[in-house]
Amino acid sequence: MSPLDPFNIPIPAAHALHSMTVQAIPLTTFPMSVSSSVSFDVPGGGMSHTGSKLTGNRLLYTVTCFISIGVWLFGYDQGVMSGLITNPYFKKYFNQPTSVELGNMVAILEIGAFITSLLAAPLADAKGRRFTVRLGAIIFAVGGAVQTCTTGYRSMCTGRIISGFGVGMLSMIVPIYQSEISPASHRGQLACIEFTGNIIGYASSIWIDYFCSFLQSDLSWRIPLSIQCIGGLILAIGTLVSPESPRYLIDTDQDDEGLRVIADFHDGNMDDPVTRAEFTEIKEAILADRAVGDRSYKALFRRYRMRVFIAMSSQAFAQMNGINIVSYYAPLVFEQAGFVGRDAILMTGWNSLFYVASSIVPWYIVDTMGRRPILLAGAAGMAVALTAIGWFIKIDQSFTPMAVAIGVIIYNMLFGCSWGGIGWMLAPEIMPLPFRAKGVSLSTATNWLFNYYVGATTPLYQDLIGWRLYPMHAGFCLISFITVYFVYPETAGVPLEEMDALFGDESNDNEDDEDDDEDKDDNEDDSMYSGSGTPGSSMRSGSPSARRNNSSTPLVGDGGPVSMMKRMFANVRKKDDGGKYDQVEQ
Repeated sequence: MSPLDPFNIPIPAAHALHSMTVQAIPLTTFPMSVSSSVSFDVPGGGMSHTGSKLTGNRLLYTVTCFISIGVWLFGYDQGVMSGLITNPYFKKYFNQPTSVELGNMVAILEIGAFITSLLAAPLADAKGRRFTVRLGAIIFAVGGAVQTCTTGYRSMCTGRIISGFGVGMLSMIVPIYQSEISPASHRGQLACIEFTGNIIGYASSIWIDYFCSFLQSDLSWRIPLSIQCIGGLILAIGTLVSPESPRYLIDTDQDDEGLRVIADFHDGNMDDPVTRAEFTEIKEAILADRAVGDRSYKALFRRYRMRVFIAMSSQAFAQMNGINIVSYYAPLVFEQAGFVGRDAILMTGWNSLFYVASSIVPWYIVDTMGRRPILLAGAAGMAVALTAIGWFIKIDQSFTPMAVAIGVIIYNMLFGCSWGGIGWMLAPEIMPLPFRAKGVSLSTATNWLFNYYVGATTPLYQDLIGWRLYPMHAGFCLISFITVYFVYPETAGVPLEEMDALFGDESNDNEDDEDDDEDKDDNEDDSMYSGSGTPGSSMRSGSPSARRNNSSTPLVGDGGPVSMMKRMFANVRKKDDGGKYDQVEQ
């Protein structure tokens, strides 16, 4: 039985989507120094090829598309309710629910998601990424079944919160899993492909709501709810033959399995220098982090305060920038603009198709243009779009419905190609492996907390302040613009194991123990990030094979004006760390 597969599935868990015979792998001594006192062996020697039938990019993109079912599920769950809350049979069955009751039915899912997004971190570290995905999918399917068979308001809320438990686990673990199997050069693209799965889930739920609205019975809303169960079961079954995260395997000292999975994601050759170099880099980072020992939340906040802020703020801004006004209540927005009944759902459906199309754009630019420019452009554009939507609703002219429809579509497209995917991407890529699950759990919990706030209060705000709701969220877009400009570093192309260098957490192996202790105490002050200023969009890593330069001084990007002034006036002690990242010409 595979040590990774408690269900004793005959297909080895670490070699997903292919069949092979497992053989014992003898260790070949291949010491790699992490520090003066730590060394380890790289597995290999007995069998140079894993025997996988699916390797390299084919395996990588296959797994990426499959794991996207996880985000498809909560995209579907977010969208399905937006079409049902205007369904006459749905409203009749629940006795014409008030705006408060509608808000609770829609947003109570976020309460469940908030809880499990925090609780799932220890589970992911103890049982692995695959197990956590599987459990979340099963819980989600159970919640969907309760919603489908609901007998009233209370049972609907019960089903929604159970689904929320599953959604919270999936939304926390899927981005981690994706980041840990992705190469640095394509990590952003693969994360954005995953986010497109979320938007496809949202879009499919809207169109299913629309076509089912022609049914003259309660099936018009029960059928859309039942489809959640199918997706959850497919994902749960599929995890039985999906590969485990190689970084999780190596972190739990399953080095031979970790090397096999890394090899599968290349060309299947365990003796390939690139494969072995990647294994070595991961293992070195893990052993260096183990030297610190403490992996608690307290240690996370103490050592990586700025990373935690970036991870949590990116998710908070993604919600406060107004997306769930549209995701949850698009039909109500279109009704407010003048579309009536089924036409409001139809307009929501057309909007969702543009949303899907926009989410494809970052596939081709997020790893070349970088994260920062895309976030800045998205925030500025969304602020303009939301202000325009509010203005057109306020003036209430004959052209208002069409103007609002265009404004909503433009807003959704701007979000889809900027904050939508990148907001989920940042936390798992900037957090160090020992704290990755905890850091992402905090980030995801922040998402669901603000998600709940927006979802629960939007119907009330629409009743109380009307058109002013939209420029209010435009203000949050401007705040997010300022925060990204002055605070967020550029992470495009930086390997996960090099994030310490980017943020200035990397210790200098050439210094003596006394200097190392001093550097650890002064970590925030002496870092590239805090001392030299926020690395801006002009900072890029070199190619994976030549990430370091020979300069004795770290090169950083321009960042914002505050960062540049800090470099001009602060007395910053520079470390001789062999150089970090090359500066790209603008």
